[in-house]
Amino acid sequence: MTQQIPSTEPELSGVRNFRDVGGLPTVDGRQVRHGVLFRSGHLAHATDEDAAFLASLGLHTIFDFRNASDQKLEGPDVELPGVRNVNLPLSDPADGSEFWKMVRDGEIEQLRGILGDGKGADRMINSYRTIIKERTAEHSQVLHSLAEDSVPALMHCAAGKDRAGLSIAVTLLAVGVEREAILADYLESNAKHRRYKVRRSASSAAGHSPEVMELLSPLFDARAEYLTAAFDTVEETWGSVDAYLEQGLGITPEIRERLRERLLD
Repeated sequence: MTQQIPSTEPELSGVRNFRDVGGLPTVDGRQVRHGVLFRSGHLAHATDEDAAFLASLGLHTIFDFRNASDQKLEGPDVELPGVRNVNLPLSDPADGSEFWKMVRDGEIEQLRGILGDGKGADRMINSYRTIIKERTAEHSQVLHSLAEDSVPALMHCAAGKDRAGLSIAVTLLAVGVEREAILADYLESNAKHRRYKVRRSASSAAGHSPEVMELLSPLFDARAEYLTAAFDTVEETWGSVDAYLEQGLGITPEIRERLRERLLD
C-alpha cells in the first residue's frame, strides 16, 4: 500500500486558493490519495518561496485553464523545473472581455444594470452549464492525460474556483468521489484567505464600496447552486455520470480504472 503523505496547506504568499484534494471519500469506501491532485489560483505572482514549495511537490503537469486575456492581465505562470505546463483555455479568449472591463472600471449604475436583480448569479450558472456542455474535448484531454502519465498534477485558472473547480469536479466524479464531498471541497474556495483579490480601477468613483462588492459577490463566490447546475447539466444532457464520461468525454471503463489506480488509495 502506498505510504500516505500528510496533507499540508502552506501559507503561499503569491498563490491563492492552493490545496491538496487528497482525503476525499469515494462511494465505495476508498479515498483520493494525498500528493497526487492539487488545485489553486494562478501561479503568475508566485514568490521564490512559493515556487520552491510547488517544486517540492514532484509535479508532472500543471493544467492552466486561463485564456489569453487572463494571462495578459495576470502574467504567465512561473516556470517550475521539470514540470510540463499545459494551457487549456476553458473559455474563449474574447468571451466577456467587455464584461470584465465593466467589472473593473464600471460605475455603480452600470454594475447594477449587468449584475443586479440576480443577473450576476444567473451569469455564473449559465457559464457552468456551458462549460460542461461545450468543453467536453478539454475535459476529455485532462482525464486522458491523468490516466496516462500526468500525475501528480495541479489544476488552476485565475481564482482556482470556477474553471479549475469544474475540472477538479469532473475528475473526482470519474473516480467515484461522493458528490457531497466534491461540493464541500468546491465551497472551500470561499475561505477569506483563498478568495481572488478583486481588482477595481482607481478611476471608478464607486471604487470598492459595500454596494459594489455586494453586486460583484456572485462572480467571486463559490456557491452550491453553481456546481449543482453543472451536475444537473450532466444528468439532463447525458442521462447519467457514466454516460457523460463514456459518451461525452470518451472515457472508457478501462480508463476510469486507470484513473482510480493513479488517484486513489
